[in-house]
Amino acid sequence: MFYNFMFPQTFRGKGVSLLILGLRVFFGVMFFTHALDKMENFEQLSLTFPNILGFGSYMSLMLIIFVEFCCSLFLIAGLMVRVTVIPMMIAMAVAFFDVHDGMFPAGELSLIYLIMFIILYITGPGKFSIDFLIDRKIQKARNG
Repeated sequence: MFYNFMFPQTFRGKGVSLLILGLRVFFGVMFFTHALDKMENFEQLSLTFPNILGFGSYMSLMLIIFVEFCCSLFLIAGLMVRVTVIPMMIAMAVAFFDVHDGMFPAGELSLIYLIMFIILYITGPGKFSIDFLIDRKIQKARNG
């Protein structure tokens, strides 16, 4: 069951995989730029960043930087995509529903990211990913 979750056999066509690759790279890079911006302005942001779920401003900022920085790199590479997008979905759900109170246009970008991460969670990483290479190696070992 865990194997099928990590390495889905659906959505494997070349055209679909190219589309998924494009979405992974585009949204991964865009999300990564938010981390860079937060790291550049860390001192100022740590004083004013929203206190999310009672963690405090400093810890909330550290958590979101981790999600935006590390998870973006994993998403771009296609490494553990289904696991990687979970904290990204949580971060964007909190941003949209808690920080922006589900309001437009302030929360629009976080909602777009949330929807895209849900789509990538459903589709998986596609053929052009490290996950696919791991899957091929596991399949080869199983089949002898």
